[in-house]
Amino acid sequence: MASVPSAQSAPAAAAPVVLEQEVLGSRRLSNVLVAAVVSAGGAGFLLTSLSSYLGRDLLPIGHPAALVWVPQGLVMGLYGLAAALLATYLWAVIGIDVGAGSNRFDKAAGRLLVTRRGFRQLIQVETPLKDIQAVKVEVRDGLNPRRRLALRVQGRRDLPLTRVGEPIPLVDLEREGAELARFLGVPLEGV
Repeated sequence: MASVPSAQSAPAAAAPVVLEQEVLGSRRLSNVLVAAVVSAGGAGFLLTSLSSYLGRDLLPIGHPAALVWVPQGLVMGLYGLAAALLATYLWAVIGIDVGAGSNRFDKAAGRLLVTRRGFRQLIQVETPLKDIQAVKVEVRDGLNPRRRLALRVQGRRDLPLTRVGEPIPLVDLEREGAELARFLGVPLEGV
């Protein structure tokens, strides 16, 4: 008969010293789909405008050559130009992956390092762990929903930790908040 070790003889699990959370940036499927739709729509408007100007159908559907160049074809060209500029911006944001980064909680060094990728530079915020007073779970539903984790830091505004954009499911938000509060040894607020 095998013996089962008692709880006292089992080695205590070492508490983690570093907790690192990856934060998703703008390189998401929803953003890629929006950029693709804007690009296709802009190309359609530009081809419609060019068809109107040249008097030849450059699109396989409809008869854009039948449009009068001024004002219809010209306005279509302006819409196409605006869509092309917007698509360029969206693809640049996706390519750079703006907002991606990490939250690194290091108990050994006694600091929190929040990094995010911006347009031209890497943004870093460093805070001593002893200044963190609580982990906040913010949930606001309605027309502009918000679900995020933030840290209440002594002498500063709340420091958001989660990604911007798509709301995080409540179960995941509460689990991440509880895990972080347990790791830091601070209370969890807003649940």
